[in-house]
Amino acid sequence: VGEVTEVGSKVEKYKIGDKVGVGCLVGSCRQCEECTNNEESYCPKQVLSINARYYDGTITYGGFSNLMVTDEHFIIRWPENLPLDSGAPLLCAGITTYSPLRRFGLDKPGVNVGVVGLGGIGHLSVRFAKALGSKVTVISTSSNKKKEAIETFRADDFLVSHDQEQMQAAAGTLDGIIDTVSANHSLLPLVNLLKPHGKLILVGLPQKLEVPTFPLILGGKAIVGTASGGVKETQEMIEIRS
Repeated sequence: VGEVTEVGSKVEKYKIGDKVGVGCLVGSCRQCEECTNNEESYCPKQVLSINARYYDGTITYGGFSNLMVTDEHFIIRWPENLPLDSGAPLLCAGITTYSPLRRFGLDKPGVNVGVVGLGGIGHLSVRFAKALGSKVTVISTSSNKKKEAIETFRADDFLVSHDQEQMQAAAGTLDGIIDTVSANHSLLPLVNLLKPHGKLILVGLPQKLEVPTFPLILGGKAIVGTASGGVKETQEMIEIRS
């Protein structure tokens, strides 16, 4: 995040002095089906903003650089009332959780959403789900997180994942679950929390997982993955947050 200091002769959207941000992407082919549907994060030729190169071989510069040059298409206009420092994490962690809430219909009042883990992505999952009107249940291995989940992040309920009585009582109550945990863990208890046709959405990166096929088939449930959102969706997220 920062301010525009120079613009090229063909730039139309921004001017010097504008507050802006750049997320995970600084390039895509702009021609494939994903790009034309504003889903640049799924473009097979995407260019990440860190540790990558543009098509001409130029090195990209990420958030630790003082200056960067970026195509205006991938720049997010920054609201005046949103501080640059506190809003910066939204361009990665924020859109990572906002996008699946929108994509899988978990953004409506009355929808019951579970969030596994209360770390960086987890607490943003709770905040966005609440902002979109959903009822939120935090699921954690630690009972010590309950006060923070309920009082700080306004979650509606809290489950300790290794408490079999709690988990059994909540079985079949959630429309969808955002799983933010990267440590290896069992998916079966989470799948059991889903209503029929519910979705367990993985945004964490565990190395090894066993798929509980039987409850998936019987309940018409699904385990899905999701990347961060496209430019249009990221702009929408920032405006909602402001």
